[in-house]
Amino acid sequence: MIFWCGVLLFFTYFFGFENNDDSYILNFSLFLMPITIATTYVSIYKLIPDYLIKKKYFLFGLYSVYTLIVSGYLILVSVFFGLGYLSEFEYSNMSQLSKNLFFVMIAVYLVVIIVSAFKLLKLNLKHTEKAKKLETKILETQLKLKEQELNYLKMQIHPHFLFNTLNTMYGFALKKADETPEMILKLSNLLDYLLYQVDKPFVLLTEEINHIKDYIELEKMRFNDTLNVSFKCDTIFKTTKIAPMLLLPFIENSFKHGAIKNGLLSININLLSNKDTIDFYIENTQSKQEKSNSGIGLHNMQKRLDLLYKNKYTLTIDDTTAFFKVHLKLNT
Repeated sequence: MIFWCGVLLFFTYFFGFENNDDSYILNFSLFLMPITIATTYVSIYKLIPDYLIKKKYFLFGLYSVYTLIVSGYLILVSVFFGLGYLSEFEYSNMSQLSKNLFFVMIAVYLVVIIVSAFKLLKLNLKHTEKAKKLETKILETQLKLKEQELNYLKMQIHPHFLFNTLNTMYGFALKKADETPEMILKLSNLLDYLLYQVDKPFVLLTEEINHIKDYIELEKMRFNDTLNVSFKCDTIFKTTKIAPMLLLPFIENSFKHGAIKNGLLSININLLSNKDTIDFYIENTQSKQEKSNSGIGLHNMQKRLDLLYKNKYTLTIDDTTAFFKVHLKLNT
């Protein structure tokens, strides 16, 4: 109501140019108001939302022409109303601007265009807001799916790791070996890491290294004198972080698929880190029969890398020689 009162005030000011007959100007403006309101509402509630926004351009153009024809005819009627009823067919008594059909149409369509522009702006802002909300929902859904996939991959790694370790401890318990208590303690540390730390997005690289060392010690007990393992991690930044259980499965894979040659399973591990990168290298002896078998572990680990370090890692696997080699470089 306030807006249309403002439009009425604009009409009286516009058509009152060089005219002192306030009664004529007010009545002529009041006669134009229903035409202006009807044309405006047809534009903002029908033409724009139903045809222009939905990209039905032909129908929008067609019905716009119809609207212009009808409104133009009504504007012409308003001019005759001013001439016949308000001026008693005295052309000289008419307002200077109301005599000209062109100026009357400018006044009406100026209001229609301004209101339509605001309507378009409002619809565009609403569409943008909806698009942002939809994009946010899609991103949230993708994130949840990635989290579920990541948890699924972790679940596949954990039982295999526990099975191997418990099986080794079971053998020691049967033999009542003196190393059994130490083995239980190391397994306890690994279980604590597995159950409580692995759900964190990142842990300190030093924590991962400590549990790798515990795992290697457990495997040394299992392999006895048939294992030759070297683990070098000299230059490690204390603040460097990594996804938990990311390196340990590579090492587990080497023990599982490595082959004993000349009475020894040889495994060499090198780990370097600086402020921005982690460089991990591992190799183990393999037999010709095992060359094509890297197990489910490597496949799952590559999926985890894609989820956690997408476009921030390089993984190189070489099984063409007597050694199965894996080289992983992470950009932290």
